[in-house]
Amino acid sequence: MDITIRPARDEELDEVGELTAQAYLLDGLVEFGEDDPYLETLRAARRRALHTEVLVAVGSAQQRVLGAVAFVGDGGEYADLAGPGEGEFRMLAVRSEARGRGAGEALVRACVERAREQGLIRLLLCSQERMTTAHRLYERLGFVRAPEKDWAPYPNLMLRAYALEL
Repeated sequence: MDITIRPARDEELDEVGELTAQAYLLDGLVEFGEDDPYLETLRAARRRALHTEVLVAVGSAQQRVLGAVAFVGDGGEYADLAGPGEGEFRMLAVRSEARGRGAGEALVRACVERAREQGLIRLLLCSQERMTTAHRLYERLGFVRAPEKDWAPYPNLMLRAYALEL
């Protein structure tokens, strides 16, 4: 499948938000299902786009949004882990029917490229423990566990940190 990575267009942001929320629901990554308050944050791609670079993976044939990620290159309110000289990416999501076709990997690689272009020294991410498929992807791309940066946004949800030295 040919995949293009580009910044999300304004008219795609609502779709990106819903795609992200649905991917998290599908994977059981929201603690309280449809009632989880984090879904509001996941759906708020328009707000995210004001503070991050929202990237989309688009299928070259139909130009349909297959996945999305928020690249945080300069700190701010969306930087959960990154300190000075570091970037991170958040809210990586791929449509269920597009999984296993390279969209997630292409989005991660685009974040790595942007971090390098910005002269950052490290790229970080956090992930839930049960996301083993994603962990294999991150490790294959050179990310290593950074347990010193693990954190819990609320009790009973520990997020595992990964880092890529650039």
